[in-house]
Amino acid sequence: MNYKDTLLMPKTEFEMRGNLPKKEPAYVQRWQDSAMYEKVVKQNEGKDTFVFHDGPPYANGNMHIGHMMNKVIKDVICRYKNMEGFYTPFIPGWDTHGLPIENAIQKLGVNRKAMTTAEFREKCREYALEQVHKQMEQCIRVGTFADYKHPYLTLMPEFEANQIDVFAKMAMEGLIYKGLKPVYWSPSSESALAEAEVEYHDVKSPTIFVKFAVKDGKGILDNETSFVIWTTTPWTIPANLAICLNADYTYALVQSEKGKLLVLEELVDSLWEKFGLEQKEILQRFKGSELEMITCQHPLYDRESLVILGDHVTAEAGTGCVHTAPGFGMDDFVVGQKYGLDIYCNVDAHGKMMEDCGEWLAGQYVDDANKTVTMKLDELGVLLKLEFITHSYPHDWRTKKPIIFRATDQWFCSIDKIREKLLSEIDKVNWLNEWGHVRIYNMIRDRGDWCISRQRSWGVPIPIIYCEDGTPIMEKEVFEHISHLFREYGSNVWFEKDENFLLPEGYTNEHSPNGIFRKEKDIMDVWFDSGSSHTGVMKERGYPYPVDLYFEGSDQYRGWFNSSLIIGTAAHGCAPYKTVLSHGFVLDGKGNKMSKSLGNTVDPIKMVNQYGADILRLWATSIAYQSDVRISDEIMKQVAENYRKMRNTMRFVLGNLSDFKSCDVVETSKLEGVDQYM
Repeated sequence: MNYKDTLLMPKTEFEMRGNLPKKEPAYVQRWQDSAMYEKVVKQNEGKDTFVFHDGPPYANGNMHIGHMMNKVIKDVICRYKNMEGFYTPFIPGWDTHGLPIENAIQKLGVNRKAMTTAEFREKCREYALEQVHKQMEQCIRVGTFADYKHPYLTLMPEFEANQIDVFAKMAMEGLIYKGLKPVYWSPSSESALAEAEVEYHDVKSPTIFVKFAVKDGKGILDNETSFVIWTTTPWTIPANLAICLNADYTYALVQSEKGKLLVLEELVDSLWEKFGLEQKEILQRFKGSELEMITCQHPLYDRESLVILGDHVTAEAGTGCVHTAPGFGMDDFVVGQKYGLDIYCNVDAHGKMMEDCGEWLAGQYVDDANKTVTMKLDELGVLLKLEFITHSYPHDWRTKKPIIFRATDQWFCSIDKIREKLLSEIDKVNWLNEWGHVRIYNMIRDRGDWCISRQRSWGVPIPIIYCEDGTPIMEKEVFEHISHLFREYGSNVWFEKDENFLLPEGYTNEHSPNGIFRKEKDIMDVWFDSGSSHTGVMKERGYPYPVDLYFEGSDQYRGWFNSSLIIGTAAHGCAPYKTVLSHGFVLDGKGNKMSKSLGNTVDPIKMVNQYGADILRLWATSIAYQSDVRISDEIMKQVAENYRKMRNTMRFVLGNLSDFKSCDVVETSKLEGVDQYM
């Protein structure tokens, strides 16, 4: 007798090895061929809905590991809600306008100058569609279920038409206006930027202390006195129109070997040490309010600088006397408006000093102008100190180059008019990351008006036509006509047709007696595109507003969550989402931020081809994703090992059930006592 034949061993066709990289493509193809997504969603049609709105990734390059984590978790949430019995459609989306695509096709050899704007935009459109197709295939390969046959793209005519409708509604309610004020300006992109397009990096900057001699002391100060200002941007000195003091601070008039200097009293000792001055005799003290409207002589030009008062002046750094150039700073602009100062801007779109700076400075880039201005001030004997400091400075998030504040004519969305409503809507939303509530509340509470115009070509045009006298036409019928044209032809019609075609037939306006009109050349900020997706996609396709959930990376509190909230509340009276959830960033195995220059990036498709999509999905669903997470080969090997343990456990269970039949089921009460106990 062979004892081996008496053993009851597990039997199963379930393989020990998954062979995922080899088998998964066939599964994915089968799902595609059998319209599996449509079948899964349709089975709950007519039941309670759970609507999840997909935030659109940017259509340029391959999907990175952060995208894939995002897509997998979204997929799991939707599958879970579907299994719970909810009708759970999922429309994937892509952000398809903007500067990176313009730059990408020019790098491919497209000569922008050799074609019309409309032709250039068509090249951008073709490139964007190629990128969407590539990214969509990568998402499908990772096993995500979505309506890939009907995605949403921000370049779709119906999406653009909805965006015009949203803009029109906001414009008609006085929330859209054109104004000259300082904005984040990127010389490297030659365009204004939104707050969400700005990132901060440490830079080394010159900081200078300069004497401004009193011209008219109003009987309080004599002409032997100088106010001492401080700045980290010497290139803005040529645009100085005022010196700002704090009305409530005490200022000291101090005798020194460099003359009588006026600074904040509490800073005298530290400043004299910095300047290397020995003589220090306080002659008089004044409240800032006593010195208002005194005038000083600009050290570089034949014009005056007015002494004014502002609450933004602090005692934390500098001298308490703030150099004020209304064309180059928001605090300067606001206080300058109060005193009727010009919004003077002497730097062009390329970040170069303009002709009215003088021959000695004109044409220089602002960084180079820092040195030239400093040397000139030193030559004139008004420079008290030059030193260098390392501080956090705003950069263009795309070009990684420093930006400047620069006054230009731009279109803005007013936040002030709806700020209280926005804050009350934030309080009604369920923020699953509790800190997210605080973060977006503070951002909306403190943010200025939103600059929505961009000096680019590839995007949705700002739908404004000007009359002969420069008056912008903001009329319901005109907006509706433009919206219909965009829905029919797409936004390229704006660049292909003339103003008469873009206006309703027979349109007249008293501001254009000769029937001459001019269309706006700027496009809308791409955050206005994606921020209106709740209307261009969800409402357009008949889904409820607000939707149940928005889920994106933690950077989107200042990005998509923010712009969607502003536009949704302005257009529809409430936030576009009921619940918001966010995830952290994906770091390398050592906890470092991933970057191509460090060579520590992880290609998700390479991982899928090596381990299988299920291993990547297991990683994404087993990490504490609400914080920053790590990925590396070692981590993936561990995840693969965990998968093998699960697979073999299931194989053992299936093997033990190999001879099980439904007729073998017996009522517990009929079993022997010992079997009942077991």
